Amino acid sequence: MIRKPLRPLARILRARETGQDPDQIEAENRAERHAQIQDRARSRAEGRLVFMALGFLAAFSVVGFRMGALAASDPAEPRAQATGAQIISQRADITDRKGRVLATNMLTHSLYAQPNQMVDGRRAAEALGRIFPDLDQERLVKDFTDPKRKFLWVKKKLSPEQMQAVHDIGEPGLLFGPREMRLYPNGRIASHILGGSAFGAEGVNSAEVIGTAGVEKAFDGWLRNPANEGAPLTLSIDLTAQSAMEEVLSSGMRRMNAKGAAGVLMEIETGEILAMASLPDFDPNDRPRPALKGDPSDSPLFNRVVQGQYELGSTFKIFPVAQAMDLKLVNPNTHINSNSPMKIGKYSINDYHNYGPSLSVADIIVKSSNVGTVRIAQMIGVERQKDFLDKLGFFDPTSIEMVEAPTGKPIVPPRWPAVTAATVSFGHGLAASPLHLAAAYATLANDGRKVTPTLVHGKRRPQGARVVSEQAARLSITMLREVVVRGTARSGNVEGYEIAGKTGTADKPRPGGGYYDNKVVANFASVFPYEDPKYVLVVTLDEPTASLGGGESRVAGLTAVPVAADVISRLGPILGLRPVGTKPLPDIEAPPRAGVKVAANQ
Repeated sequence: MIRKPLRPLARILRARETGQDPDQIEAENRAERHAQIQDRARSRAEGRLVFMALGFLAAFSVVGFRMGALAASDPAEPRAQATGAQIISQRADITDRKGRVLATNMLTHSLYAQPNQMVDGRRAAEALGRIFPDLDQERLVKDFTDPKRKFLWVKKKLSPEQMQAVHDIGEPGLLFGPREMRLYPNGRIASHILGGSAFGAEGVNSAEVIGTAGVEKAFDGWLRNPANEGAPLTLSIDLTAQSAMEEVLSSGMRRMNAKGAAGVLMEIETGEILAMASLPDFDPNDRPRPALKGDPSDSPLFNRVVQGQYELGSTFKIFPVAQAMDLKLVNPNTHINSNSPMKIGKYSINDYHNYGPSLSVADIIVKSSNVGTVRIAQMIGVERQKDFLDKLGFFDPTSIEMVEAPTGKPIVPPRWPAVTAATVSFGHGLAASPLHLAAAYATLANDGRKVTPTLVHGKRRPQGARVVSEQAARLSITMLREVVVRGTARSGNVEGYEIAGKTGTADKPRPGGGYYDNKVVANFASVFPYEDPKYVLVVTLDEPTASLGGGESRVAGLTAVPVAADVISRLGPILGLRPVGTKPLPDIEAPPRAGVKVAANQ
């Protein structure tokens, strides 16, 4: 670019003739030129800002106008006018370990209305009120007779009979939309495990099904993932065992007049849960609304197995005994001072009976001595006691694949003085779920290696960490067998099935402190078969007020134990366990066909 010179020769000569300084003239011209450049730049910038401001103002005006129009208009179905696009609604099935369906999808229809297209809105509203008594008929009349209404949901899912009844009304403003809904074909069976589902994003031609609780919510992403190509989610549950447990548990709850009941059956080697029941229960096809007030455990939605936080009583006594044997502090024949009462500071520890000056470690478990258990816990010490319970899983929520699991985190004492160490040793002062208890007993039955519960079938897991020595674990199971043979769980000695287990009766704590005099939680934690442990069963009864034989005793040996015995009697054949002492059926040879000679050495 060729720049024009600031001071041409003619201008210089003219300046000299008039006596002016050419350099001063050039400086003035330069300053004037710079000022002109700045003015032009400022003008261009101001123009751009004005243009941008006008653009933003126009955009916000359009958005504001649209929002105002939407606010003033009736709510409308976002896809009411769409004809091609549909919301993905396919959801994978859930099956039990044998492939039997627990949850699946079923084609149904929704019902919606276009009031501005109706011939007789009042008549349609009255007819729908007769078909669906739960609908607000007055509200329907108001909506159906409003000429400005363009869209209105009436029912999100219909039965075939309801759909036919609506069709018979003959109102062109009532329309049906196809969609899939979640169906639980077994009704209440495994309701707490499955949880439930609801509609998410939806349109008149389809709807998205989302999980709201249980495994439906825990595996929601997996169940909706099209990359799984329709493969079902296979749970560890055995539908037959689940149904049998629920039936027996329900009968036992009524017989013992209990507020609630819980049961969990776990495979020791894998940690797979074959059955898990919590009563009262519900039908996931018609899931009730959560209770907003009162005790959450009073709701049928409350999963006592996973969410229940109970002081588990004497079922805990085997843990300090197993730990003390692991530390070589005692053996089953070691005699422990059992004089009662035992003083710890200002507190007294008592036994239900006076067992004399001493008991063997084995008899401390068989007779369920509080004093003897506390003596053993004192030998272990506070820090080692806490560490052992932590390794067993009593300080954290279980890792079970349910969204409810974190709410079942054990209630652990914030401080651990000597008296707390004493009461925790016999199952008071620390509250945990029946599932925690089942996992801990499975660890003992697994030769002392940690067992982690799971609801997924065939899930590969690394071998659990060692919590207690194999010898101490096996001696513990032997003591638990003696409890059933000659101790507090004699009513659980089912003929043909060698059961080992421990009872636990715990007074329920009052909300404001202290314990109720007439409210207990009764537990029985069992392992079977004793000679070759394969399963752990925990049965919990919440506030039983009757017992075996019709008495009013609330102890676990006369409440939870007989119910557990009935469960095992029903489950044994289902699990393929041959009762001890029975002989296998002889092989039956088919007779030879006529005309065929069979050699003797064939």
